[in-house]
Amino acid sequence: MPIVVLVVIILLVTWSSIYTVPSDSVAVVQRFGAYLKEVPAGLHFKMPFGVDEATIVPVKRQLKQEFGFTTPGGTDPYQGSQTRDSRQETQMVTGDLNAALVEWVVQYRIATPQKFLFEVRNPSATLRYVSESVMREVVGDRTVDEVITIGRQEIESEALTKMQALSSKYAMGISIDQVQLKNINPPLPVQESFNEVNQAQQEKEKLINEARRDYNKVIPLAEGEKDQRIREADGYRLKRINEAEGDVARFSALLAEYSKAPEVTRRRIYIETLEDIMPGIHAKVVIDEHTSQLLPLLNLNANRNTTSEQL
Repeated sequence: MPIVVLVVIILLVTWSSIYTVPSDSVAVVQRFGAYLKEVPAGLHFKMPFGVDEATIVPVKRQLKQEFGFTTPGGTDPYQGSQTRDSRQETQMVTGDLNAALVEWVVQYRIATPQKFLFEVRNPSATLRYVSESVMREVVGDRTVDEVITIGRQEIESEALTKMQALSSKYAMGISIDQVQLKNINPPLPVQESFNEVNQAQQEKEKLINEARRDYNKVIPLAEGEKDQRIREADGYRLKRINEAEGDVARFSALLAEYSKAPEVTRRRIYIETLEDIMPGIHAKVVIDEHTSQLLPLLNLNANRNTTSEQL
């Protein structure tokens, strides 16, 4: 019997002395209820029979609290609204005295295990109250349109800053990583009317975008045609100017040559003019300047046959 009792005592001592800390946590060791130390992850030993007590704190795990809804399967009792009406904590009044149902999520980590365990009684519940208070304050400073539409990112940023400030002030040992807004809806009695207003706004934006699309399609085309017409006019202007200047230069050169030899230049001009005109004349009649009658020299039958063939 003494050997059996000794073995049992050894087993009890061993069982109450050995403990394991997970990789994402640390253990806060208390001796006779007073804080002693923090130990990292791994296998550790402590004083048996309740002299030392080790509390596992998940310092590397990201925790979250949900407001207005609860994700199924959560192990944290303070993750969702279990003891209070979730709809009640989401009902808020905006700065323009309108009501809105705001759902959000707070993601946080335990930064200082000693403060988390000993400075504040039930820090997780305190964080829920702090988060709800801050969110009501931030939403109450804005209009309902800002809360539901364009002010979401600003609300998240301001709420995060104020929650972290209160957590540090209360020494909860919590570091808030993110505040994320989820669904934001008007109260149920006016939700149908609000949806109609949203649809009207979306239709308005759609028509504006279509008008801008047509504008961007027509105006650049007109601008391009205008630039093309202007360039064509400039080109025609330059062409006429160059042609006129060329004619002037040609006439000036011709006048200089004519001044030197008028008779030769006149005959040369006459011959060059005939060279340009004669190829376009199909029938040519050359007569003596002393001939008194022209009719005997014309072949009238040939002209009649040619006219009949053309008809």
